Amino acid sequence: MPIVKTLTGFTILSLFCFGVPAAAQDSALPLDKIKLPPGFSIDVWAQVPNARGLTLGKNGTVFAGSASEGNVYAITDTGKARDVRVVASGLSMPIGVAFRDGALYVSAINRILRFDDIETKPGQSVKPTVVTDTYPSEKHHGGKYIGFGPDNLLYVAVGVPCNICEPADSFALISRIRPDGTGYEVFARGVRNSVGFDWHPATKELWFTDNGRDWMGDNLPPDELNHAPRKDMHFGYPYCHADIPDPKYGAKRDCGKLTPPVAKFEPHVAPLGMRFYTGSMFPAEYRNSIFVAEHGSWNRRNKIGYRLRVVKLKNNKVVKQEVFAEGWLEQENAWGRPVDMLVMPDGALLVSDDFAGVIYRISYRKP
Repeated sequence: MPIVKTLTGFTILSLFCFGVPAAAQDSALPLDKIKLPPGFSIDVWAQVPNARGLTLGKNGTVFAGSASEGNVYAITDTGKARDVRVVASGLSMPIGVAFRDGALYVSAINRILRFDDIETKPGQSVKPTVVTDTYPSEKHHGGKYIGFGPDNLLYVAVGVPCNICEPADSFALISRIRPDGTGYEVFARGVRNSVGFDWHPATKELWFTDNGRDWMGDNLPPDELNHAPRKDMHFGYPYCHADIPDPKYGAKRDCGKLTPPVAKFEPHVAPLGMRFYTGSMFPAEYRNSIFVAEHGSWNRRNKIGYRLRVVKLKNNKVVKQEVFAEGWLEQENAWGRPVDMLVMPDGALLVSDDFAGVIYRISYRKP
């Protein structure tokens, strides 16, 4: 395995894994346990260790970040086989990936890295450019989800270095910067730990998930889906969780003057990735709906989450939410944990699973 040292603290690899025939990528996972609406099916699309954030390159390459593995993967689909290769290794929690103008952007705790022309250099080591290294380096909630908005700015979520605290101004927010790393500004505050956001296809407004605090009991507080149509909104943390004052900090702010969530999820389901469905494969009722990956609880007496949820909108308002896919949790034992999603050009939905180490493909055929 050729390893090329590039910058202090990480390595860039030129590593190809052998392509695995598409028909052989079913793995041993019990996919028959996954319950989906009629007409939908789920398959293992690729085996990717600790797969987290997903993004799509201009030439059809799917890029996946990771957390514990410290790798960034490139997956190419030839139709007959999918090649999975490591394009960066030795990074610190590179969960976030984004693509723009031929370049792959990767978050690595305090740094945003850019890999130029990465799709045009298969099998070659690509030396990254450090776009910025000024983000917080704390690892508690330190993995940073990233994505380019309709304004061509890179949005970077920054979680809090605690369960509940009054953090410094550099935490509990969603920021944005220019592609070259300049022009840093805070877009939204009071965000405890967002690991997924997207923009409404019509309004171009930001929507994001947020994970509620722990140790208020099994049934408090709810996790959140939020809507930020403009800059400088405050979403409550650490003073309010939805409309519930925090036991320690709630007296410092009026919850009625902070921005409430547009949808509440069950407590501790850990909503991570969220995507507006913009494809044409699924039935029309799913168009512009939001799919949410519930990663699953870690400290609740009875586990909850480990599923996909769909949130339906009308006139830019949430009107309904329901479970879309479940079955990764069986009698308190989880064999999979959904993380992020990606709508593919053919309308199928890719779903990363960091626990099972795969990327699923959910497709639809009229029954």
